[in-house]
Amino acid sequence: MATQKEYNYRRIAEAIAYIREHFRVQPNLDEVASHIHLSPYHFQRLFTEWAGVSPKKFLQYISVAYAKQLLKTEQTTLFDVAHQTGLSGTGRLHDLFLSIEGMTPGEFKNGGKNLSIVYEFLHTPFGRALAAATEKGICFMAFDDNEENVLDELFCHFPNAKFRRQFSPYISAIHQIFEPDTNGMTHLKLHLRGTSFQLKVWEALLKVPNGNLTTYGELATQVGQQGASRAVGTAVGKNPVAFLIPCHRVIRSNGLVGGYRWGTTRKTAMIGWEAAKVKKFWKTHTELEQEYTAKLG
Repeated sequence: MATQKEYNYRRIAEAIAYIREHFRVQPNLDEVASHIHLSPYHFQRLFTEWAGVSPKKFLQYISVAYAKQLLKTEQTTLFDVAHQTGLSGTGRLHDLFLSIEGMTPGEFKNGGKNLSIVYEFLHTPFGRALAAATEKGICFMAFDDNEENVLDELFCHFPNAKFRRQFSPYISAIHQIFEPDTNGMTHLKLHLRGTSFQLKVWEALLKVPNGNLTTYGELATQVGQQGASRAVGTAVGKNPVAFLIPCHRVIRSNGLVGGYRWGTTRKTAMIGWEAAKVKKFWKTHTELEQEYTAKLG
């Protein structure tokens, strides 16, 4: 006999299948809840608990994924995409893309067509990294365990941008972060593209002091989404600039280091390196203060 937990799982799986099959008619909460014989309130709570997002947000993800496939066809207009996705018009498509993708449908279709990006490989204490920048700031950084793969990742982020390999002032400034006498981030400019929620999470990460750690739950509270640890974890995982936005400073609430997009060994090394650097920085300043006090005496 199935347990309640197994029964709930089957109902949510049925709801997900229903949404995937009927997203082009944009079913509302009541319709999906009725399909699996639950009240809208109970369904909303149960779905969010199992899927990590609300039914509405899940429907939006499915809709945008389908719209993105349509937009890759040159002849397809925004009106056609909105109609085929079941949206009321191009304005709704525009709002949905801004909410989920952090860009307009036109910007996605262009794929960075009018963007010029320079990139170069850097040597860091944690291995070689690929950094890229626009004229506004750093837009991408990833550790290079496989040169071909990391370049493909960059090109997929901006499929129609113009690329050239060379250093820029922004990329060169990254070296300063790894200097022995530098405590914390230099004033690097970042050029980021993301949803409003992702940008909030990344901004919160930038506020985690060098050498300190936080948890997904603490981040969720900080961005005003208490209890949304899973959604925060997804946003952390979408971080486009390794190390510069310090997603390596996020650990699980049980104290375990947890996963990391560029490897848990690298994450552990980063945490230790920063802790040692902060300790050395404060020791140096304490010694200078003591020396100064002795001279005054």
